[in-house]
Amino acid sequence: MASRPNKIRPVRRPILNKETSEFEPCWDILKGALTDIHNKNASRLSFENLYRASYKIVLRKKGQLLYDRVKEFEEEWFRNHVLPPIAELVSSNLVSVALLQMPGLSAHERRETGERFLRGIRDTWEDHNMSMNMVADILMYLERSYVSEARQPSIFAATIGLFRDHILRNNVGGVSEQLDQPFVIFDLVNAVILDLINMERDGDIIDRNLLRQLTSMLEALYETDEEQENAKLYLTVFEPRFLTASQSFYKNECEKLLREGSASTWLRHTQRRLQEEQDRCETSLSILTTDKIAKVVELELIVAKLNDFLAMEGTGMKSMVDNDRYEDLSILYQLVSRVDKTKNALKNILQSRVMDLGLEIEQTLKHTDFSAPGAGAEVEDAAEAGEKTKAQPLSAAAQQTAAAIKWVDDVLQLKDKFDNLSKMCFNEDLVLQSAVTKSFSDFINMFHRSSEFVSLFIDDSLKRGLKGKSDEDVEVMLQKAIVLLRYLADRDMFERYYQKHLARRLLHNKSEMHIEKELVRRMKAELGNHFTTKFEGMFKDMELSKDLSENYRDHVRNLGDADTTNIDLGIHVLTTNNWPPEVMGRSASQEDGGRAECTFPPAIKRLQESFFKYYLKDRSGRVLTWVASAGSADIKCVFPKVTGKESGPLSKERRYELNVSTYGMIVLELFNSLADGESLSFEEIQAKTNIPAQDLIRTLGSLSIPPKSRVLAKEPMSKNVKPTDRFAFNAQFVSKTIKIKAPVISSASKVEDNEERKETERKNDQTRAHVVDAAIVRIMKQRKELTHTQLTTEVIGQLAGRFKPEISMIKKRIEDLLVREYLERIEGEMAAYRYLA
Repeated sequence: MASRPNKIRPVRRPILNKETSEFEPCWDILKGALTDIHNKNASRLSFENLYRASYKIVLRKKGQLLYDRVKEFEEEWFRNHVLPPIAELVSSNLVSVALLQMPGLSAHERRETGERFLRGIRDTWEDHNMSMNMVADILMYLERSYVSEARQPSIFAATIGLFRDHILRNNVGGVSEQLDQPFVIFDLVNAVILDLINMERDGDIIDRNLLRQLTSMLEALYETDEEQENAKLYLTVFEPRFLTASQSFYKNECEKLLREGSASTWLRHTQRRLQEEQDRCETSLSILTTDKIAKVVELELIVAKLNDFLAMEGTGMKSMVDNDRYEDLSILYQLVSRVDKTKNALKNILQSRVMDLGLEIEQTLKHTDFSAPGAGAEVEDAAEAGEKTKAQPLSAAAQQTAAAIKWVDDVLQLKDKFDNLSKMCFNEDLVLQSAVTKSFSDFINMFHRSSEFVSLFIDDSLKRGLKGKSDEDVEVMLQKAIVLLRYLADRDMFERYYQKHLARRLLHNKSEMHIEKELVRRMKAELGNHFTTKFEGMFKDMELSKDLSENYRDHVRNLGDADTTNIDLGIHVLTTNNWPPEVMGRSASQEDGGRAECTFPPAIKRLQESFFKYYLKDRSGRVLTWVASAGSADIKCVFPKVTGKESGPLSKERRYELNVSTYGMIVLELFNSLADGESLSFEEIQAKTNIPAQDLIRTLGSLSIPPKSRVLAKEPMSKNVKPTDRFAFNAQFVSKTIKIKAPVISSASKVEDNEERKETERKNDQTRAHVVDAAIVRIMKQRKELTHTQLTTEVIGQLAGRFKPEISMIKKRIEDLLVREYLERIEGEMAAYRYLA
């Protein structure tokens, strides 16, 4: 089979003339369509024919030519049909007002001129935007097949960008000569928009919808046809100018407010401006600017002159705090929180104000007269006895106690004031609360009697203030007590005073036991077990004593002893270490010389011996010591008829129940054996009773000076008891009440005088020395070796909950422990110690 010879054929050449001849007719069709679109005659166009024309051109590889022709057509259209009307809107009047800011036109005329110009720009943009969308539709095949492959900007981006290049960036000839530098239409658009915004800021009404349409146009246009998201004309051109103009506007406004306004006006104005700018971004500009313009307002209206506004005399923050202007402070907190998370400006002023007001409390206390009649200890005691007495002038001790209670009350009121500010104005901000707490602690501890005063306040509240009060009132008092305790730095001093005051309340039955226990329970939760050990021991002693007294009474009744059944004995058996030395009869003067034993009446001695036998029957090895200074007695007194009196109270026998101290009972027993008209001198009474002189002076004073309890007659009659005085039974005594209480000033809690204060501090320093010793040994036993600085730091840290030890005290205690060979110095090191087991 023969094969066919191969033939070489020439390469087939494209028919250029044919392709060219097909492009022009298709372009003519498209060109006519573009013209109709611009002329708004697109309703008669056939999308299918136009798509086919575009398809044919791209199919013949003429996509680039078509792309260029479309751009050329649109550019020519802009030059001939769009730009001339825009140029007519750019009048010299508009330029002089918007760019040169020359006066002459009213706000209304400026607004009308500017809005007319912007409407022209808007209408042109909307027409162009709609036309380019239709052009993109009919050239869809060009977009899909050629533009994407050639990696060129889309036909829509290329044509919509013509508005940017030929309108916004067009420098209008002739009119621009009014300026030193040429301007483009975009400059005029920005200037008019900014002018309208300033008009609105000044209270005028503008077309917000028009502004929104213009800013939407700027958001749709980009710097280049690549249309990068961060290159929108709104972000690159308009927004920076808007922010710069706003900064200048608000800077001038802030200066005006500082000159003419008040802090209150500034707060509300700034709050309103922030809200206005947010609304403007949502309705007129763009949400892209919301945070940025807020930052400008914050910097210019808040940060720039914050300290000046806060320091304004009469309206600044000091005045807001003093006058409880909650609304102003609330706005202030919101504004400052926007610009400073630390809120240092508010914190510093609050701290300073707390300190100033706290020190004012102390100064006011010094200049307050507490000598006016009031409810002192004497009046209280008389009231308890059932007498209606007139208010008596306060004694010196009562005045000091009243001052202490007023100081604490004023501090608590100040605390409530700032608590309310925190809750109502500062959103209970922890930063501000901590600052205020620190200032409260500082000024409270600057007052050297704060520990004593706080204990006295609690003492007064528990004794009298809670009678008849509801559970809610009790809870408030307990919370206040714990709050005050938190502020105290020298808590060991408070513990010493509280122990003394608690002892008197318990022994004299002055308060409710369940409230006392609840307060101690809260102290324990707040400060730890070591703080309340003695208090809990006192409660335990009282409970055991109550049971012991009941059992002893039963024991006496079973014995049927006539000598003991005439006297009802209530016993408090107190553990020495739990109770304060003053209560246990160990006063400062007696600590070294032992406890003074008074001489009890024979009947009381027999009762004591009876109780000793009963108590020691099941408790061998115990030692009981009678403390006469801490007890009280109820005595049934009979005052016989006075000879020669035929009428009135003295004409008949009078019976009273007299409540006196144990010392008072011992003294009164002496007068039972005296004949009528006989008397005893002070020295004779002291010799027969062995009562300490100071206690005897107070006891005799309570029985012979107050009219309500003057069962003894003193010669000479005076307001003070002297060693030269003589005393006799007061047969003329009359009382309107059956039950009488002889007040003893020492039984009431009172402020210590300077000598007593010094003695308390001396004792407390002795206790602190032992506590520091224990802390040093405890730390060194665990760490074995430490430098002096490290040891000092750890001691301060461990004892911070009780008190802040002085560096000198720590050094002295270390030296003492070195001498006692608990520690030794490490050889070769300047200041380091080693624990010796």
